[in-house]
Amino acid sequence: MMRASVLPVLLVTSLTLCFAEGFQTQWPVPYKRFDFRPKANPYCQAKYTFCPDGFDNGSIPVMKDDDVIEVFRLQAPVWEFKYGGLLGYFKIMHDAIGFRSSISGKNYTAEWYELFQLGNCTFPHLRPDMDEPFWCNQGAACFYEGIDDEHWKSNGTLVPVARISGMMFNQMSVWLKEDNNTGIYYETWTVQQPTSINYTMWFESYDCSKFVLRTYQRLWELGATFYKGIQTNYTRIFLYSEEPTYLGNTSSIFGPHGNKSLAETIRKFYMPFTPPHSFKELFVSFLDIFDQVVLHKSFYLFYNFEYWYLPMKFPYIKLTYEEIPLPPQKPL
Repeated sequence: MMRASVLPVLLVTSLTLCFAEGFQTQWPVPYKRFDFRPKANPYCQAKYTFCPDGFDNGSIPVMKDDDVIEVFRLQAPVWEFKYGGLLGYFKIMHDAIGFRSSISGKNYTAEWYELFQLGNCTFPHLRPDMDEPFWCNQGAACFYEGIDDEHWKSNGTLVPVARISGMMFNQMSVWLKEDNNTGIYYETWTVQQPTSINYTMWFESYDCSKFVLRTYQRLWELGATFYKGIQTNYTRIFLYSEEPTYLGNTSSIFGPHGNKSLAETIRKFYMPFTPPHSFKELFVSFLDIFDQVVLHKSFYLFYNFEYWYLPMKFPYIKLTYEEIPLPPQKPL
């Protein structure tokens, strides 16, 4: 586990990297987009098949321009299919969007989630054959016919939030495909200064709720009018820290000419987050995590395929379920 004496070395190293590369920080750090979505590494395996009911090749049906499409807010507890409403008591919720065509009467669901489950998107694998941590953190959109009313209604939410034309839907579909092909990785954490009036956001999450919010925003830009009086809350997981320090990417840290001391520190940091094989291992891992994050106030974040050092501050980590309003009414 990391000790306080290591910090000066890390800070000097990271500052050297920043000045050497002309690194300029913009807060929050913009989410990096890519030219295309790469194929997943065969090492990464999902416990549950991603998007089993989705259309072939990620296609989305084309609607008639004069169709009237009802837009629904969908929300249910994470892993509701396995644990029912249990995680809903802790406000750990999954978000999606539903659509219903007035011409065909067909329903559709659009959601964005992890290809290899949340744990793989939040923490890496420490493989014995590799020096660097190995990440399986792709996320993607899934579009399929039907809305599972029982799934969304029984422990969650299924309410109409807007009405759009078929033309708007088709324009949204073009945007959705582009958004999905260029935004390829999942980010669990929202990182900001400790809660205050003038706090700075360091990093934003990129998850199911952000997909819903982006889609609402795009529909609003296309001319959609959202209904009034609907409260929309979302789950977010916060890390609280002072200004992060840029450390470098995988090659600059773990490559042949990398920083071996920093590389070992990062590997040791992630070690307690690997899945435990017994209750004893779980307990020891919890103590190690508490030691690193709370006592030594340290967290190593992987964002945009780069590593950052977070000087953690109280309350360190927090799960919230707060309102983010629907887009405003269009002016007449």
